[in-house]
Amino acid sequence: MSHLSRFVTVWSALQARVQDGRVPGWAAAVRYRGETEVRAGGCLTPGGAPAGPDALFRLASLSKPFAGALTLALVEDGVLHPDDPVARWLPELAAPRVLRTPGGPLDDTLPAREPITVRHLLTGTAGFGGLWDGSPLDRAVTAAGIGPGPESPDLGPDEYLARWAALPLAAQPGERWLPHCSADVLSVLLARATGRPLRQLLAERVTGPLGLRSTGFSAVDPARLTAAYLPEDGRLQLLDAADGRAARPPRFEGLAAGLVSTAEDVLTFLGALADGGAPVLRPASVAAMTRESLTPAQRRSAGDLLPPGTSWGLQVGVDTGGGEPWQAAGRWGWDGGTGTTGWVDPHRDLVAVLLTTRGYGGPGDGTDWFWQAVHRCL
Repeated sequence: MSHLSRFVTVWSALQARVQDGRVPGWAAAVRYRGETEVRAGGCLTPGGAPAGPDALFRLASLSKPFAGALTLALVEDGVLHPDDPVARWLPELAAPRVLRTPGGPLDDTLPAREPITVRHLLTGTAGFGGLWDGSPLDRAVTAAGIGPGPESPDLGPDEYLARWAALPLAAQPGERWLPHCSADVLSVLLARATGRPLRQLLAERVTGPLGLRSTGFSAVDPARLTAAYLPEDGRLQLLDAADGRAARPPRFEGLAAGLVSTAEDVLTFLGALADGGAPVLRPASVAAMTRESLTPAQRRSAGDLLPPGTSWGLQVGVDTGGGEPWQAAGRWGWDGGTGTTGWVDPHRDLVAVLLTTRGYGGPGDGTDWFWQAVHRCL
C-alpha cells in the first residue's frame, strides 16, 4: 500500500476485519477533493483467489440510486412524468384497496383515495413495502415472495406485479414511507413504458454513457464474482455462492437490489451525479433526486425504518443533519444488506463506496465503523 494514502487507517481497519474473520472480502473506492483511491482485500471466496479492485459484488439496496437516476433520465426524455398515474403502464395497480386499519385483516379494506403515481414510487410512499411487523399483510407479502431482501425476487416481472396487486396496500398512497419494494415496481414500469428490457435501458441511459463495463443484473465476468454471506448465530452462512444466482441472468431485473458491480463503477456513477449529472442527468434532476422528498408526516411515518438524521429523496437516502459526526445535511446515498454502502458528501467534496461479502446481521451491524474511519482521515 502506498505510504502516501490519506486513507491508510481505513484500509488497515478493513484488513483487520479480514484477519479476524469478520469480512471475507472487500473492495472500496474513495474520491476526496478530486483524488481517487481504490483498494481491495481478502478473497473472492474463503481460501480462494484474492479479491482485486475489479472484484464483483452484489449491490443489494445500493442498486436503488440507479433506479432514481434511470427514472429521471426517462423523465428528461419525456417518456413519463412524476405525476403520471402508474396505471397507464401497470393496469394491475389501477384500483388498489387499502387496509382499513394498520395491521388489520386482509379483507377489511377501503378503496385508495388517489391513484398511485410515478412520484409515489420514487419517494417510497405508494403504500406498500417492507413492514417487518408480523401483521397479516407482512406475513402475506413474505409468503408471496415479493418482500424486501438482499436479492431480487425469484419471479418474472408480470407475476411479481400480479402478486402485489392481489394484496391490499398498507397505507393510502402518499401517507406513509415504506422501504424497498417501490424500486422493483418502478423497474417493471420503466421496462413497460419503453417496451425494452431494463438491462437495455440501463445500458443506454446510465452504464453505457458512464463507461461502467462491470455493472449489470448479473456478473459480467463470473470469474471475478465474490460469494455472499449473512451472519447468523455468530457464523457466516452462505447467501449466494460465487457461481450462484448472481452469476447468471435473473428472472427479474430489479433495481431495488438486483445489480452486480465493482467499487470503482459505483464510485464513477455517484461521482458523476455529484459533479452535476452529465452525461446521465441534468443538474436540476440531480438536485431533485438528492434533496429530501418526504413531508414531516411522511418522515415520522417511517419511524425506525430510516436511520436517525436520515430522510429520503428519489430512491436515495438524504441526511438532514444531526445523527453521527460523519453525517451532514445534504449528504446522500444508501446502504445494501449484502454489506455495501455508498454516499456523497458535497460539503466535504467526498464520495466513498465500500462493497463487502459480509451482509448485515441486524441493527447496529452496519458500516458505521467504515464511515467513522473515513471521517477521521479527512
